[in-house]
Amino acid sequence: MTSLPLLPEWRDVPHPVIGMVHAPPLPGSPRYAGNWDAIESQIVADVEALSAGGVDGLMLENFGDTPFYPDQVPPITIACLTRLACAITRRTPLPLGINVLRNDARAALAVAVASGAMFVRVNVLCGARVTDQGVIAGQAHALLRERAALGAKEIRIFADVDVKHSAPLAARSLTDETHDLVLRGGADAVIVSGPATGRPVNVAELTEVQAAACNRPVLIGSGATADTVAALLPHCQGLIVGTSLKRHGDPNQPVDAQRVSELMAAVRG
Repeated sequence: MTSLPLLPEWRDVPHPVIGMVHAPPLPGSPRYAGNWDAIESQIVADVEALSAGGVDGLMLENFGDTPFYPDQVPPITIACLTRLACAITRRTPLPLGINVLRNDARAALAVAVASGAMFVRVNVLCGARVTDQGVIAGQAHALLRERAALGAKEIRIFADVDVKHSAPLAARSLTDETHDLVLRGGADAVIVSGPATGRPVNVAELTEVQAAACNRPVLIGSGATADTVAALLPHCQGLIVGTSLKRHGDPNQPVDAQRVSELMAAVRG
């Protein structure tokens, strides 16, 4: 097991659980409903439900903005996410992360710096992937330089390997991909997910990444539920959970506080 904590705030937490805060369609996206107050109210309600259920951290992402820009979102998206992130950090001391879909790592970092968030998630930090947005190239070269220039090295980079909703351009082992993420890309933690939102991880793949992660923490990025989490915990240092915490297990529904409590009881038990 790794000796490096995901965050200093979680040093004494064996398996931190990060609850997803899925933003509805934001201004500028095709399905924006025209009501900002409703967006902010939903975000606050989800944050309160996740906090009450006992999660250890939160992650905000522009989940409702499909179809996503591949690598650079417009300024209005960054502005809206910053406003929401600031609303979250004012409401709770829980560590907050930012993910700007599909792969705008510099925007995520900017929102984190402005809002006081502590980490960012980057779907494609190294290499290239074929996705529903086309071919997406890694952002490590720009992100790490930007982080250094902003004096924000305390903001951790959580990076996906073999990210969901994508395929490789050429066959490479998970071991090689993971080595590149941490040794060449500068990832502070590695995320392993299933093939799509809410889909379970492959435990054999999770074990391979764990062995190759060079002492960096490994998180499960999709598919964890109250029923399956006990079998997954020996293979990871943390969990990012969204779909199974939503009403009826639907990622487009609000967070269900009862589901959060059940998951946390399973993790802590």
